[in-house]
Amino acid sequence: MNNRRNIYFYVLKDEAIQTKLENVYELARRYDFNIVQSPKDANIIVSVGGDGTFLQAVRKTGFRQDCLYAGISTGGTLSMYCDFHIDDTSKMIDAMTKEQIEVRKYPTIEVTVDGQTSFHCLNEFSIRSGIIKTFVMDVFIDDIHFETFRGDGMIIATPTGSTAYNKSVSGAVVDPMIPCLQVSEMASLNNNRYRTLGSSFILSDKRRLELRIVQDGNDYPAMGMDNEALSIQHVEKVEARLSEKVIKTVKLKDNSFWEKVKRSFL
Repeated sequence: MNNRRNIYFYVLKDEAIQTKLENVYELARRYDFNIVQSPKDANIIVSVGGDGTFLQAVRKTGFRQDCLYAGISTGGTLSMYCDFHIDDTSKMIDAMTKEQIEVRKYPTIEVTVDGQTSFHCLNEFSIRSGIIKTFVMDVFIDDIHFETFRGDGMIIATPTGSTAYNKSVSGAVVDPMIPCLQVSEMASLNNNRYRTLGSSFILSDKRRLELRIVQDGNDYPAMGMDNEALSIQHVEKVEARLSEKVIKTVKLKDNSFWEKVKRSFL
């Protein structure tokens, strides 16, 4: 981090943490970091909040490839994307002075809607029925028809996102060192007419997933990119693949992904 000295803090408005933030700002200045007011001028972007704030920080700053992202938790415990706690300044000092950090590269998903609107997701992309009615989609993998899905919707998750929404629908937790995306069903309906795999499946970074929406009045689906909603009418086709764009995050040497999983769920 010696050649990265410009820090931008992404902070949601919360008067309760402003006093604590002053201590963090003072710590950064003491160790010769420059606090900048625009993310365009930063080569380190720090979110202050929780995992949701971290996801917003990455999205609002444009999935920067030329900077490091770090998360400072303000909750009771650390989280999947937050390696530091706002009350534990000693760990921040150790990271800045004793080179106790590593850089971890997290993959993202590139999603394209109807061949036009394109965006990235760090955690997951979700698509669900927009009305009180089951959702029908033809699922293609590399242009080969795989199944016809009928149910509430689907989640397409990165390895780091596998511990979030994906896990809540019984998807697998995937090591982020494996470049892949995971597809998980939400309440699929299986009968003589519709038949799906009935479990999550994992696609390599070389695969392309395509969802073709059956136009039966449900062509205005509810779509989510990480923790934000996407509103597009008359959706016919969604394509997803693992992007070449990665997010570089600060990771403590004693705080691996699997240590975070253990701390969060076991």
